Amino acid sequence: MSDTTTRALSLLNLLQTHRHWPGSELAERLGVTERTVRRDVERLRELGYRIESTPGVAGGYRLEAGSAVPPLLLNDEEAVAMAIGLRVAAAQRLVGGPETTLTALAKLEQVLPAPLRRRVTALADAVQPTGIRTGEAVSTEVLGELALACRDHERVRFTYTAASGEISHRRVEPYTLAPADRHWYLLCWDVERNDWRTFRVDRVNDILHTRVLFEPRELTPEQVEEFIRVARSWVRTAVETDIVMDLPFDAIREAFGQWGQGATVEDERRTRWPVGGQDFRETMYGMAWVPAGVEYTTDLAEPARSELRETLERMLRALNAAPPPIPSTRK
Repeated sequence: MSDTTTRALSLLNLLQTHRHWPGSELAERLGVTERTVRRDVERLRELGYRIESTPGVAGGYRLEAGSAVPPLLLNDEEAVAMAIGLRVAAAQRLVGGPETTLTALAKLEQVLPAPLRRRVTALADAVQPTGIRTGEAVSTEVLGELALACRDHERVRFTYTAASGEISHRRVEPYTLAPADRHWYLLCWDVERNDWRTFRVDRVNDILHTRVLFEPRELTPEQVEEFIRVARSWVRTAVETDIVMDLPFDAIREAFGQWGQGATVEDERRTRWPVGGQDFRETMYGMAWVPAGVEYTTDLAEPARSELRETLERMLRALNAAPPPIPSTRK
């Protein structure tokens, strides 16, 4: 960095720390003449900084707000404080526009020296805003790393722990991060599975940046919303069952779209699909989405199995019975 650039940055740092600086004091602090200070002020103005000057004995310089945001200079303590605030805001979703918060966090994290980043991580973990209900703890460092990968279109590897406890190693092309309910979700293209996948960020660990760039696939906002809605539905419920349909796997994906994410191949003509709900009624609703005319079996356990059978038998009796007479209109 040239002496001129270094001096201009030092001048900017001084202007940001005080409301008003006399020209003579700035010259003394920087070890230059007042004429040099004037030239450096002009350089900063050309970079977009609005610096007002007042003439006279009591005159000097002051940094004012302009029409655009110029670059800021932060010392170590200021950078740490800002990074902590952004991490907490991102993890707790304290402000609107989560993408904006993550973008700002990613920019700052990218340039933080390793010692400062470790300090930010330690302090951010100790900061817990009160009065805000959260889901599982989300590593703000992981959020920052994934935000960078989304921004830069860089493939990453990570370890993922499913709700069942199963651990898998993934290689993905991150597309976007989105908050829903009390969780963060990563929507990405799974390279090994050649399909879109959505992961809970609090279950992501050991992120490795591959430095392999990719051209992102196109998705509409509606498609992104659908992916996240499907991911939100994959939680453990009180009543869970698998149904095996007499329908090939590809036909299931075509019929169900993203709602068929949990489906697996049973054999060349049959597909297994998990269904769940808070009680047997919600499970019955899920089973009702099996395409018309497709036969299937289920391993629904007791007592939900008997409760569902009794409900369906009453429904069939009601449908087979003559409809009730239409009440006469009262005068």
